Amino acid sequence: MSRHFTSLLAIAAVAVIAAPAPAVAAPKEKKEVDCTQVKCLALTFDDGPSKYAGKLLDILKKHDAKATFFLQGQYVKSRPSFVKRMVKEGHGIGNHSYSHPDFTKADAGKIRSEIKKTNDAIKKAAGVEPKLLRPPYGLSDLQVSDIAAEFGMPIVLWTGGSRDWESRDVEKIKKQTMSVVKGDAIILMHDWVKQTVDAMPAIIKTLQRNGYHLVTVDDIIKHQDLKPGDAFPLPEGWEN
Repeated sequence: MSRHFTSLLAIAAVAVIAAPAPAVAAPKEKKEVDCTQVKCLALTFDDGPSKYAGKLLDILKKHDAKATFFLQGQYVKSRPSFVKRMVKEGHGIGNHSYSHPDFTKADAGKIRSEIKKTNDAIKKAAGVEPKLLRPPYGLSDLQVSDIAAEFGMPIVLWTGGSRDWESRDVEKIKKQTMSVVKGDAIILMHDWVKQTVDAMPAIIKTLQRNGYHLVTVDDIIKHQDLKPGDAFPLPEGWEN
């Protein structure tokens, strides 16, 4: 599988300085889920950790659900305790840049700095380094792919979005989220949208009642044989 894009990959947006890692509690051992045998779905939250992350983590813990957080380094730096808790409770962690610029309009040095600063901030906060990259706005091109490969990171996008940033409405978020649910879905959400966090108990209950296991992105992509710089999922008609 080649990691090179043949042209600009544009997914519509629905849219830290190295230091010794602190002593952290060991991550909670994850239950093994075989997504080839059961229905799986990954809830992903971009741009955090926000001020609502603690409430969201409480909800996920109560319902024994896992999620993946694509974090901005600037907020990791200001809210490190949430990142530490995410790792401890078995959630996935990904890199979503430091300050959310459009990577397709940035030079190589800027992109490398944004990725490295965020990796460093996450490692300082929680003692782990993210292995997945989600570029801001889901926008990527050959340069972004090459730099992701330098960091050993596949690019993870999404299969559908909640459009929570747009509606800011609990009922609309629930309805839109359920409209994009399918097996092995990767759903885009944002933990800075309060209404998303408010909608989560009902969304999780509905998904679990319908037989879905709420897992991390790693569980979804483990059988995809992704190489560093590869993107997943791709729109119909695209090839890595």
